[in-house]
Amino acid sequence: MTNSTLVLPAFDTWQHYQLPGKQATEFSFQRVDGRPAVAAQAKSSASMLRHRMRIEPAELGRIRFSWNVPQLIEAADMALPEADDSPVRIILAFDGDRSRFSMKNAMMSELSHAITGEPLPYATLMYVWCNTRPSDTVIVNPRTDRIRQMVVESGARGLSRWHFYERNIRADFERAFDEPPGALVGVGIMTDTDNTRSNARVLYGQLDLTPAR
Repeated sequence: MTNSTLVLPAFDTWQHYQLPGKQATEFSFQRVDGRPAVAAQAKSSASMLRHRMRIEPAELGRIRFSWNVPQLIEAADMALPEADDSPVRIILAFDGDRSRFSMKNAMMSELSHAITGEPLPYATLMYVWCNTRPSDTVIVNPRTDRIRQMVVESGARGLSRWHFYERNIRADFERAFDEPPGALVGVGIMTDTDNTRSNARVLYGQLDLTPAR
């Protein structure tokens, strides 16, 4: 990989990954202000668009992404299993040594493999918009500590307009997990309202990555 920005393939080439037993979120592909974007509409649903890749730890650099959120999910709280929804999620999946899993996480990984055909990633970092917690708060998933969510936007201020972000992947991973990252093996976007039985419609801008220099 070179030091130039890696623009990921257009969203309409990504895989729509549906969760067993869940209603699927609807994704539609369009151009907004001359740029590729995707509209996600969730109706008591949860699914994601994802793109697989492999970027070795030494090459991990920065990620740029954007979104436009018209409305928050009033009852959502990502720290509670019964309310773990978010209007927007940017998802980064990492490889690693699963022998380090706790018994609980090992069992969850085996269950995931049995249900979906895929084991739990070694670690998953998500960038999210939270109703109440301040930016840079790390929220540990209530079901497994191998999924951690970093708040990059908080509260209702700034709704219905585009927000643009650039994040240091390695620094954010180390802050969230207190260990160095493994290889980045996938990226995704997800809008989910299945736990709160609510509706959400948002826009995502195209993602790109800048390798470490």
